Amino acid sequence: MMQAALITGASRGLGKALTLAFLNAGYHVAANYCSSEEEVLQIVSTRRESAIAVKADVGDSNEVNAMLETVQRTFGRLDVIICNAGITRDSMLVRQSEADWDLVLKTNLTGCFHIIRAAAPLMIKSGGGHIMNISSISGIKGSEGQAAYSASKAALIGLTITAARELAEYNIRINAVLPGYMLTDMGKNAGRAADKAKQDNILRKYSNPDEIAGWIVSFSGTTGITGQTFNLDSRLL
Repeated sequence: MMQAALITGASRGLGKALTLAFLNAGYHVAANYCSSEEEVLQIVSTRRESAIAVKADVGDSNEVNAMLETVQRTFGRLDVIICNAGITRDSMLVRQSEADWDLVLKTNLTGCFHIIRAAAPLMIKSGGGHIMNISSISGIKGSEGQAAYSASKAALIGLTITAARELAEYNIRINAVLPGYMLTDMGKNAGRAADKAKQDNILRKYSNPDEIAGWIVSFSGTTGITGQTFNLDSRLL
């Protein structure tokens, strides 16, 4: 039976690359989006037999539950999840608004909690599965002007390890991936941060979304690795 994958934040950047990579690898794919409907529909329109677009704000548990019900109704199983949806609201800590702080944590961290909690029963029914949380090197080293983003990505690593321990008996593997700095829409708008990321990179280059997506697709098929954090960034930890 063809395996099924759910990609959150699938409309652009790494999410778009992941959606295409999993489709090309022969998966059924549920491509999640929150507001960029046109972009996702363009991606899945040529793969109508294999892909669906599913709208949901991952920070809203009711919308996440409805999304997982759609995946179950459409594909009948769920084998891989890539928790990729993420945002940033950059600001120095003392000037960070509480609203922006809450929004970043809600999307980047609580969103993954909602996904894992809602998806676990379907994955158990499917015989297990692999969940990969897209974290960041900022979650390990911190990043000036990104208190909320760094905090959310650090906490995501802790969530990954705890969930991996709790769900191991059900053959659900959960790992975190640090993909490196990419010139996606988010990355291009970061100004000085983009320049610094390239300077700090040993190869003096940015990460390539297609290469990262290819690695994730390959790694998703492993069955004996869980609770780990994989650094695909060439900046030193």
